[in-house]
Amino acid sequence: MSRAAWIRFVLVLGLLAGCAAIALNMKPTLGLDLRGGVSVTLQTYDSPNGTVANAENTDRTKAVLEQRVNALGLSEPNIVRSGENRIIVELPGVKDADEAAEQLGQTAQLTVHAVTAGGLTAEEPGQTPEPSEEGNLVMEDPDVPDTFVELAPAVLEGEDISGASSGQREGSTTWVVNVDFSRQGSAAFSELSAAAACAQGDQNRIAIVLDDRIISAPGVNVSCGSSISGSTEISGDFTVDEANELAALIEGGSLPLEVKAIESRMMGPTLGEKAIDASIWAGIIGITLTGIFIVAVYRFVGLMATVALASYALLSYAMLIALGSTLTLPGLAGFVLAIGMAIDANVLVFERAREEYAAYPSAGLRRALQVGFNKAWTAIIDSNVTTLLAAALLFFLGSGPIKGFGVTLTIGVVASMISALIIARVLTELGVANKTIARHPAVTGIGDIGRVRKWLERKDPDLMKRRKTWLVVSAAATVLAIAGIAVNGLNLGVEFSGGRVLEYSTQKTLTADDARDALSDVDVPIASVQETDGDKILVRTGVIDGDEAAEINAAIESAGEGATLERDEKISASFGQELRNKALIAFGVAFLAQLAYLAVRFKWTFGVSAVVAMVHDVLIVVGLFAWLGKPIDGIFLAAAMTIIGLSVNDTVVVFDRIRERWRGSQPGETFMAMANKAAVETLPRTVNTGLGTMFILAALAIIGGDSLRDFAIALLVGLLVGTYSSVFTATPLVSYFQQKWPMAKELPTKAKYEADESGAVV
Repeated sequence: MSRAAWIRFVLVLGLLAGCAAIALNMKPTLGLDLRGGVSVTLQTYDSPNGTVANAENTDRTKAVLEQRVNALGLSEPNIVRSGENRIIVELPGVKDADEAAEQLGQTAQLTVHAVTAGGLTAEEPGQTPEPSEEGNLVMEDPDVPDTFVELAPAVLEGEDISGASSGQREGSTTWVVNVDFSRQGSAAFSELSAAAACAQGDQNRIAIVLDDRIISAPGVNVSCGSSISGSTEISGDFTVDEANELAALIEGGSLPLEVKAIESRMMGPTLGEKAIDASIWAGIIGITLTGIFIVAVYRFVGLMATVALASYALLSYAMLIALGSTLTLPGLAGFVLAIGMAIDANVLVFERAREEYAAYPSAGLRRALQVGFNKAWTAIIDSNVTTLLAAALLFFLGSGPIKGFGVTLTIGVVASMISALIIARVLTELGVANKTIARHPAVTGIGDIGRVRKWLERKDPDLMKRRKTWLVVSAAATVLAIAGIAVNGLNLGVEFSGGRVLEYSTQKTLTADDARDALSDVDVPIASVQETDGDKILVRTGVIDGDEAAEINAAIESAGEGATLERDEKISASFGQELRNKALIAFGVAFLAQLAYLAVRFKWTFGVSAVVAMVHDVLIVVGLFAWLGKPIDGIFLAAAMTIIGLSVNDTVVVFDRIRERWRGSQPGETFMAMANKAAVETLPRTVNTGLGTMFILAALAIIGGDSLRDFAIALLVGLLVGTYSSVFTATPLVSYFQQKWPMAKELPTKAKYEADESGAVV
């Protein structure tokens, strides 16, 4: 073995050692869907005083929110601006999405007033008495039910308060809020308290108003002639939670902009733990089955590739941690899925190496393997770049966990390429250089073209002879899918339609019918009730508020003899429509990006053929979900975008072989014959890659739980349809386009040769 090969081997060991060090010494950042907590998306709006909801003022609002959240003492909160007027707040460990959204959205306009009169009553129920003077306010008295007090104009506002904290009054168990004033605020409060101290009755009181509601109106307990400055104490028979919340709101101050929660998600920690365990087991089982399959087909080099495949997990995990990326539930699926892409690269190389060794056995196994890597390079790069395009679109146009899927899919693709093109290459080249192995070519796995290839060569099927038939079948399948969408419509998830999803685990096992009976008396628009993961109840509703959600909670808790809310997702209708529009834009941009890339790498006719095949694949999967009534949600969006990547991946491999054969063809050879030959030659790779990836997806579908099952099913169907369309849709289409718009190879020869209708040069 050459010195260069050993150097590459040492470098690979160093790379893996570095990854292992990162994995052992750093912890990943888990998304809320895995560790539990609440995520709230806030939309900022122009404030009544004219403050515009632009990026600068949204950042100011974010800063105030950070103060509020930090004052609550929550661990590891994450608050980021998204776009110009969105703020995403992630609160690990919080279990009430409604309360979090309400608390974050409070404007907290704090004012302090002198009380000018008390004991007022309304002439009729529901009315508020009129103030005696212009500029005065009348509000309900928090200390005396059904009565009102009149307040003078505000003397202090939120900016006059420098800080607030909760605590117990010295020598007592009573919880109070201590408020500190700024220099200007201290002077104003000193004057206000001095006047109140000398007054009698209700005029001895000072009212503290938060968001147009008196939260406390205590009397001033100092002698006439004295005053309060520097700080004061708010009492109001608070519980510890109420004192903490009030202190946090006062400490945070007023929000510069109006805010409204347009999306909130709550995930219980137990669901996240189960999802992690399920995904890990799916990955282990998938890698094991795939490894067994690869070893059975490719023997020794397959074993080396399996070892490299195992290193993929370490590589991708270390890259995730090193980049500080957040690992989400869809992201776990992205990692598992990328294993299939690593398999594809290895299969491409080994099939090429088999061809080379069959053509030049005297050149040896090592040379055949090197040529295999070199010839497969362009197809591997092209297929992975198209997948990376889809992943990038998921990141830039998706939201929440979908962004996480885009990030981890990108990391997974890069790690899979390192695994297949560097680590697998080093291991296989070292292996076949061994004299004992070199003397037994059959053991290596590349000394024979394989049974599938032999059978195909013996049968020599003319697939393109029936190209019109294949296109009719594809068109019929597409029409059937569109019919499903037209007849049944799309069962849009809350991400795209707006609404709420509540998932419960109950003490007593409930069936979906039991839950429906329990909810029959609840006056809430319920869309569906179903069982998930065998022992949980999932309720989908329209857009409902916290009180309506509480009714559902009570009904399920009663029927289940106790219940725990494991998941709570709420999205406003307007935000759902926006996400739906973004999804459509994402697909449009994806198709255009793939078309542009393939037009540059091949020819525009190849790009159009590939995009038509991609549309065909996605429509069939969407149509199947429409016929089955399965939800079209954010996770499905990730699956559909991945299907685009898988579909073009297969198509690129066939197109790459067509281009290679056509460039080396002789006058008289038809393009259709070359296309047919290329499709037949790539079938072993297509079958082997498809089977290897199916092991991964089947493991996800069976073990991954309800949250990943539909995702895996969509990808399984997409993989099958994409495998079919690359040979029986995209290739026939490009052969028809070739007759009308031939590749550049034919153009310079037109003066000497004439092309017949089939593309043959005569």
